[in-house]
Amino acid sequence: MKHPIRIGLKGKVAILLALLLASVLAVLSFLVLTGIKEDQRSRLEQSFAQQTESANLKVRQEFLTGTKIPVATFMERSGQRLAVDLGAEDGMAVTLYKADGGFAGSSLPAESKLDARDALAYTAKGQSAYITEGDRVLYLAPLYIDGTRAGTVQFHSSLAEQHAFYNHIQSLFLGTGVSVLIIGFLIGYVYVWRQVNVISKLNAATQQIGRGQYLDAALVRRTDELGQLSDGIYDMSNRISSSVTQLTEEKLKLMEAITRLQELEQQQKQFIGNISHELKTPLTSILAYADLLHMYQDDPLLLEEARTRIGMEAERLYALIEKALQLSAMDIYDFETHAESMEIQSVMEEAVHRLAVKAQQSDVTLAIHTNAGTVWADPENVMHILINLLDNAVKYNKPGGTVTLSNYIANDETTALPAWMVVEIADTGIGIPPEAIHRIFDPFYTVSGDRSRAYGGTGLGLSLVRSLAEKQRGSIHLADSGPNGSTFLLRLPLQNPDSRP
Repeated sequence: MKHPIRIGLKGKVAILLALLLASVLAVLSFLVLTGIKEDQRSRLEQSFAQQTESANLKVRQEFLTGTKIPVATFMERSGQRLAVDLGAEDGMAVTLYKADGGFAGSSLPAESKLDARDALAYTAKGQSAYITEGDRVLYLAPLYIDGTRAGTVQFHSSLAEQHAFYNHIQSLFLGTGVSVLIIGFLIGYVYVWRQVNVISKLNAATQQIGRGQYLDAALVRRTDELGQLSDGIYDMSNRISSSVTQLTEEKLKLMEAITRLQELEQQQKQFIGNISHELKTPLTSILAYADLLHMYQDDPLLLEEARTRIGMEAERLYALIEKALQLSAMDIYDFETHAESMEIQSVMEEAVHRLAVKAQQSDVTLAIHTNAGTVWADPENVMHILINLLDNAVKYNKPGGTVTLSNYIANDETTALPAWMVVEIADTGIGIPPEAIHRIFDPFYTVSGDRSRAYGGTGLGLSLVRSLAEKQRGSIHLADSGPNGSTFLLRLPLQNPDSRP
């Protein structure tokens, strides 16, 4: 199947330009040549009219100054002489005819051979007439003497000079027109080619943008509409590039969020399994010791051991349920926070006092170095944060280890003014593996199942701490961790953040 021939914009404009130039030249040539021909005819008519008037005047003068005879007799007798005199005076051949159309005289050596009967019929009616043959023209006009038609005067003239001039102008127009057509076409084609070349570049740029290859700069620098189009395409390229970049970033964030949700789902499933197992363990112990109490009611040592174990397991079960409920309340019901200006030193001392017995049982030393100061926070929430951090520091410490609680004031990063109270909790414990550092604040996350089971961890403590710290408009982060221990930094605002300028 043959495809139709496609003519591009360059070809179409070139054809249009050629047709336009040819039409303009043709119309211009036609108008000029027609004007020249009309001018030649008009000048010839004016010349013949003047000569006719001069001939009438000459004939009338001759008639009036001579002997009074009839007009017809005058024309017959004086026709030849008058024709010669008129021819000499006007500089062209003259023939005179009588009123009846008969020959009266001629300045020519021989009488004209042209048939003038039709023209003489016009002059008999008082009208002028032309007879044209090749380059020769005859002009016939009536002669009057005292209002009476005396005959006809015929002027012989050559059109060779006019025809030569007309043909010269025609040839000049033809040659000049062809030259102008060729030169104009070439100039126009070059100009159009440049414009179409710019359009081709812009079209290639749009295709490049469509392939995802964006522009570094505008393709052309012009002040006309094509320059504006180039700037518009460049601006469009930048906008599309920016939008695609944003969409790519959003896609990455969405994929990260999906991955994160999948991880959280897996952690939640793991947590449900862990918490189920952890809940069963103290319940199993409680049920077992309850059976022993029923079976050996008369054994005081067994009774004492059972009572102690049941109490310990009940406390462990309570702690598990309490932490799970606290985290659930914060995530779903927006745990209430009543911030106020509070003394941090007394809260720190109270938290150390509450953990003193557990630290002693674990052979861990609690050291406190406090500085007086106030923070803007909820005292109960701060106490939850400190107890959880201290409890972890004691729980994951080594026998004979140390937990140090201290505080100091830090400046704001932008204003360089005191803005934060930093509480530091440092221990000499077993540390946190590097691969788990970035996830320790995630809910349900435990470093390992064996470790959480051994130390009673549920993966809720640090998640609870982070949520409470953020609700105080503060933060918590792990400053350092290794084989020789970990250091957590709790940052709380000194003043109400909403009242800052």
